[in-house]
Amino acid sequence: MLRHLAFFLANFFALPTAGSAHLQHMHLEISHLTRYEYDRDVSLQSHLMYLRPRDTPLLQVSRFAIDCAPAAQLRWMRDDFDNICATAEFSSLARTLEIRAFSSVITSDSPPFDFQVRDYARMFPFVYEPLHQFNLTIYLQGPDAATQNALRSWLDRRFPARPSETVAWLFALNQAIHFGLTYQRRDEAGIQSALTTLSLGSGSCRDYAALLVECARTLGVAARFVSGYLFDAALSPNGLGDMHAWVEVFVPGAGWRGLDPTRGLFCDNTYIPVAHAVVAESVNPIQGSYSSPASTGVELSVEVRIRRR
Repeated sequence: MLRHLAFFLANFFALPTAGSAHLQHMHLEISHLTRYEYDRDVSLQSHLMYLRPRDTPLLQVSRFAIDCAPAAQLRWMRDDFDNICATAEFSSLARTLEIRAFSSVITSDSPPFDFQVRDYARMFPFVYEPLHQFNLTIYLQGPDAATQNALRSWLDRRFPARPSETVAWLFALNQAIHFGLTYQRRDEAGIQSALTTLSLGSGSCRDYAALLVECARTLGVAARFVSGYLFDAALSPNGLGDMHAWVEVFVPGAGWRGLDPTRGLFCDNTYIPVAHAVVAESVNPIQGSYSSPASTGVELSVEVRIRRR
């Protein structure tokens, strides 16, 4: 990890000043199919869907559509974190439910460290100024005392040499989690607790992200969970992709900055955020239920394809 940190520090201070970078644009098309197959007809209840990418200064959604089979009435809203989500209401019985989402986005990229940090927060640790402290309260609330103690103990072993400069400190924290765990794909629903992830020494991207959120908050940094898509042409040359999870931390002067502990990187324009929240489970891509007079089996399949135009 120290080798990676040394490389980062050498390149970080050689970057251009904020505002001097020429933005690079990338046009991506995302196709996301979720299919539920039941072993008998069921009555579908309301389904809440977080599938539309978030518009940001560096990401423009040029087209988005959802198609449900059986047909559903869609109602759109902004939730309490200003994410755009849809509620689907179904009126017919079904043995199969398919939800297809198509997104066309244009992303703009600048160097991941092309930002400025307020003077008071350049060195770590720092304390947020009063207004930020108030606005970020929910993102600063750490886990229970036992979990915090376990996180601090783990970090003392995995993150002993801590840089004094804030951005380098964040990079090193991200790397500590990246190198301290073994990636394990998990297809079952739910997110491991931070203690479970530490105990197993492994987890999926959403488990890595949930752990980084808890670590950051324990150490006094405002953090939130992010769900979205990741485009990596090298890893998925045939266009097959997946949903991904990462973290955003609030840096005074720079705002919310993305960190991906699964890959040990600061986020760039290959990351397409869909929704963020304090609690990871609240932004699961599709949330819904069904009713049936008898016990019913269900099989779930998901296919995500991302291609660059």
